[in-house]
Amino acid sequence: MGVIGCGAMGAGIAQVVLRGGYEVVVREMDEAALDKGIGRVRAAFEKLVKKQLLTAVSAEETLKKLAGTVGLEPVADCDLIIEAVFEDLKLKALEFEALDQVCKKEAVFASNTSSLSITRMAAATSRKERFVGMHFFQPAPVMPLVEVVKTISVSPDVLTKALEFVKSLGKVPILARDQAGFIVNLLLTPFMLDAMQAASNGVASIEDIDQGMKLGLNHPMGPLMLADFIGLDIIFNAANVMFEEYRERRYVPPPILKRMVTVGYLGVKTKRGFYDWSDPENPRATHPNA
Repeated sequence: MGVIGCGAMGAGIAQVVLRGGYEVVVREMDEAALDKGIGRVRAAFEKLVKKQLLTAVSAEETLKKLAGTVGLEPVADCDLIIEAVFEDLKLKALEFEALDQVCKKEAVFASNTSSLSITRMAAATSRKERFVGMHFFQPAPVMPLVEVVKTISVSPDVLTKALEFVKSLGKVPILARDQAGFIVNLLLTPFMLDAMQAASNGVASIEDIDQGMKLGLNHPMGPLMLADFIGLDIIFNAANVMFEEYRERRYVPPPILKRMVTVGYLGVKTKRGFYDWSDPENPRATHPNA
């Protein structure tokens, strides 16, 4: 199996696929990014050993199935390629166009995008019938769900194999049509955008909005804290993609989200979003309109 991109998401997918018993080749753009990505995967296995969820011998044997590359040739013979690069349609399409030139004709391509068009990516290749969406949720080693996305051109046989592959990883697949947001983000995004607008309008404090949704709906965390974990830039881009497709007001990013993304307050990854994450163990709500 090939995994294109070994950032936080790609490394998590690589870990899951390795634990499923498959050989994995991860590809990054340069040696520095590749070393960092391979380091992420190794660190994840070391953590499992420390928690006694895996023996050191088993971890080392599994990691022997992991290889890295900055070129395309080493992934040419992979049976399945899962792309996990930055959420930019042009970038993804270019990546798949290049892969299409070197990979064997039987290989299946899959994109881990959370909201972008699988059809438009498939159109950049000569294998539209062997192209699916395979959306893992962050963190991939922990979250049990994978959205498998079907286009109008995908072969039924390929779709069946994609669903079986996800199950072989110990994950639960759900099948979605190729439309912006698929299933989860189609419903989740307006929920988070409404919470942001409510906080901006002073309906309640950030803490109380999150506490209300967490305890009132029995969610593990509130929508504003969840937004910080996902990344406010990712939500902003996804909302714009969905608004472009559906032209429904509920997908319009509220002004507060646009302002926060503009100044670089993106959530956990920048240590500031709707919460101050300077101390990850004790996040403090910020005041977005201050």
